[in-house]
Amino acid sequence: MARHHRTRRTPTLLAAIVFGFLIAGCAGPRSTSSKAPTPTLTQTAGDPTMKLGAFSVSLSVKDLAASRAFYEKLGFRAVGGEPTQNWLILRNDTTTIGLFQGMFDKNMLTFNPGWDWQCNTLADFTDVRELQHRIKAAGITPVSQADESTTGPASLVVVDPDGNPILLDQHVPSPGK
Repeated sequence: MARHHRTRRTPTLLAAIVFGFLIAGCAGPRSTSSKAPTPTLTQTAGDPTMKLGAFSVSLSVKDLAASRAFYEKLGFRAVGGEPTQNWLILRNDTTTIGLFQGMFDKNMLTFNPGWDWQCNTLADFTDVRELQHRIKAAGITPVSQADESTTGPASLVVVDPDGNPILLDQHVPSPGK
């Protein structure tokens, strides 16, 4: 049995990979909608709610074909990705997962400010740079940061106390820009 060499990717490259994952999984037409449900993370009492955007889980898998077959038995269907590059996007109703073979070491939570679960651009959302400001103010240091001098797509990565990476990856311009 051949051993698979796992390559550790930098957060910036990881964001690019996940960006491709979401673009491929969101190939349909996009519209602006402020009525779509948006997952949120509520802060401590008195703090404003952070609108984190579309949510997905990026899974680090050992065998892409075996994982795809497993999740298809659970009702997921491929909506994007590139199996020859070792990644696929699957969806079951409003739940999206990405399967990534050999691209990163851990499973990762992914949020996309500015998108609903179908990748429709939201008219009102919290920009990733504002989220970064709030995250830093809360005492969390990102391991990869968004460029605060920009207004377009940007991302940041934080790691929770158990070492789980969380990617906030915005693909649309800041609201009102």
